[in-house]
Amino acid sequence: MSDDLISAMANLEEEKALALVRNKIEAGETAFEIVEQCRKGVEIVGKRYSEGNYYLSDLIMSEAIFKEVMDITEPHFPKNGVETNGVQVIMGTIEGDIHDLGKNIVIYLLRSSGYRVHDLGVDVPPEKFIEAIRETGAKIVGVCVLLTFCIGYVKKLVDMLEEIGLRDDVAVVLGGYPVDEQVKEYTGADRYANDAVNALEIFEQISG
Repeated sequence: MSDDLISAMANLEEEKALALVRNKIEAGETAFEIVEQCRKGVEIVGKRYSEGNYYLSDLIMSEAIFKEVMDITEPHFPKNGVETNGVQVIMGTIEGDIHDLGKNIVIYLLRSSGYRVHDLGVDVPPEKFIEAIRETGAKIVGVCVLLTFCIGYVKKLVDMLEEIGLRDDVAVVLGGYPVDEQVKEYTGADRYANDAVNALEIFEQISG
């Protein structure tokens, strides 16, 4: 059952979660399947936090556990043997938000598929995204946002692209579980994804 790992992550049971991860790898589950289960668990933590049932420290704890999971699973991600497909992507978590687990999963998938990813990290102001776009010439920008009060900064980024005449040249893809069609419309982003597989498909459609 995959629910055991989701529950362990959601309940912040660090030792149990890491033991399950190791067991699943030995049992032949793919790194991606395992990470996806962990992501679902952390998503539950985020929901509990937004509902007032978890504290910020719990949110930070869940991400610390997730980073340990990524350390264990990273060597087991498939490598396509493609150094680069020539497509450059800017990735970052928007200003005011420090969540990066979803972003990091997408980055792993993109890099293993040959994309050249420039990771700006977390709490990235719109101006820094613009600077990176100008420096690299990237045509795709992935923006992670988990905290709803930070969504306004995504709109600011899209508005800035419009102001400097780059809007038609750059595709903006939003990620994060609060993101939906309404958020996409409000910010002016091109596409959105709530999971890593969908995100990778979107990047492939845009770059194809």
